[in-house]
Amino acid sequence: MGERALRIGLIGFGAIGQTIADALRSEPGLVLVGVLGRERTVESIGAELPDGVRATARLSELLSLRPDVIIECAGHQALREYGATVLTSGIDLVVASVGALADASLEAELRAAATGARLLVPAGAIGGLDVLGAAKHAGLERVDYTGRKAPKAWRGTPAEKLVDLDRITEAQVFFEGDARTAALQFPQNANVVAAVALAGAGFERTRVRLVADPNVDANQHAVTAKGMFGEIRIEVTARTLPRNPKTSMLAPYSIVRTLRNLADGISSTWA
Repeated sequence: MGERALRIGLIGFGAIGQTIADALRSEPGLVLVGVLGRERTVESIGAELPDGVRATARLSELLSLRPDVIIECAGHQALREYGATVLTSGIDLVVASVGALADASLEAELRAAATGARLLVPAGAIGGLDVLGAAKHAGLERVDYTGRKAPKAWRGTPAEKLVDLDRITEAQVFFEGDARTAALQFPQNANVVAAVALAGAGFERTRVRLVADPNVDANQHAVTAKGMFGEIRIEVTARTLPRNPKTSMLAPYSIVRTLRNLADGISSTWA
C-alpha cells in the first residue's frame, strides 16, 4: 500500500464492530471509511461515527467508498449475504463469524470468489494456531477443544434447552461432538471452534466439549493436539467484551492486529 492509509469498511456495528471502530481511532494508517448496517439502525450508527465515516444500509454504497479491506462482524447470515460479493469486487474480506465456514457450501462459495482478493480468517480469542497448522503437516492425529463460559454467555443459544442456566451450581458439559456441529449449533459462541478446526484437523476430526460453569467469569479455551510431532497444549482465559458476554475481548483486537499487519506490509503466521 506504500504510504497510503489502509481504507477499511465494516459490515455490522454490534459489540465487535463498535470495539474495532473505537480501536481504529488511535491506529495510524488505518482509516475507517464506512459501516454497513440495517436500514433501521443506519441513523443511530451514523451518530456514533467520526465525521467523514459513512453509515449505509446498501453494500453497493460501502463498496463505492473504495475500501481496501472489509470486515464482516455481523453474524453468519451477513457473511452468506455479502461475503462473495465483497470478494468478487476485488476487496479483501476479514471474517469475524468464522463459525459460518462450518457450512461447507458457504466455505466453497467464498473460496471460489476469492480469486482477486483474500478471505482472511483471524485467530480470534485463541492463540497457537500457527503451531497447530504446522502439526497438520507433521502428522496430526487428534485435536480436542474445550470451551468453558459462564452461564450468562450461553443465554440465547440451544444450551438453554440442555441445562438450567439460571440454577446451575457447578460446571456442566452440555455438548460433545465434532467441530462442524458445534460451530453451526452455537454460532455466537463457537467461532474459536471453527478457527481451531480450520487450522488443524478439520471440522469432522476436531472433537469439542462445551461447558457452562458458574464458577468462571471469563471465557476459557483449551486445545490439546497429539500426533507424530509430539503434543500441543493451548490454554487461553479471556475477559469478555462489556457490550457482549458471549464475545472474548481478544476477538476484535485480533482483527485489529490483522489490519495492522496488512497496513504495515507484514505477512506473519502468528497474527
